[in-house]
Amino acid sequence: MTDTKLLLCTDMDRTIIPNGFDPEPTDARKHFSAFCGRNDVTLAYVTGRHVSLVKQAIKNYALPVPDFAITDVGTKIYQIARGKWQQMAEWEQEIDQDWHGKTHADLKQLLKPITELRLQESSKQNTHKLSFYVPLYLDKNSIVARVEAYLKDADIDASLLWSIDEPQNIGLLDVLPKNATKLHAVEFLQKKLNYKLNEVVFAGDSGNDLPVLTSQVPSVLVNNASAEIKRAALELSKHHKNDNALYIANDGLGPNSGNYSAGVLQGVSHFLPSFINNTKDESAP
Repeated sequence: MTDTKLLLCTDMDRTIIPNGFDPEPTDARKHFSAFCGRNDVTLAYVTGRHVSLVKQAIKNYALPVPDFAITDVGTKIYQIARGKWQQMAEWEQEIDQDWHGKTHADLKQLLKPITELRLQESSKQNTHKLSFYVPLYLDKNSIVARVEAYLKDADIDASLLWSIDEPQNIGLLDVLPKNATKLHAVEFLQKKLNYKLNEVVFAGDSGNDLPVLTSQVPSVLVNNASAEIKRAALELSKHHKNDNALYIANDGLGPNSGNYSAGVLQGVSHFLPSFINNTKDESAP
């Protein structure tokens, strides 16, 4: 990979936010913030959170303010400059085509007969994201298949993303426009900002990160991810012949050194060996 510039796209919860069960290395976020403050690093958060919850997390966890925020599991993109968060209308216009004129309300009504689905809070919904809770004791595959059948019959092109909220022990199912995944949002941002593929690194930890983790985008799976996600990421990346683009962080540098933001920086170092230690100010003459 070239060492000229980096677009670092990272999930938040349990990737750089230490709200999982595993311990966080000492000063991990401090080092992460310093790295992201470099002139040759463009930071984008890629998260399932609503924008208000992104801002809250930045404050509560002393995280660096990003240059971009891909929120609501890829359905919204914000550009941040001089304290202002500007929504990118061209992204919404692009993904809106997938639902063929149907709205969030239309999809909610359409899926109402699937009584096992419990609608998530309004703060976790938006115009292009319909989100449900699903108890983990239920047959996930059967429910997903029924949702897919309803959507297909209604001529709706959708992506269904399954993940697990481990602290709450509940399944999460997101219904999105087909092209509103985290992967497509990262690719959209990469092309819009004119970054080469080898100038991008993604980091994540959960099921809704798998489309990016197993793609051709250089990606880091933090060590505190579950064993199930690690297995799935390895299997899917090999299936797609993208296993060289996946790095799973580890504790090779010391206890917990692959967890959270420390694991993210470990992954950046893997893909760009000299980039981490390059402290040159690109703006300097």
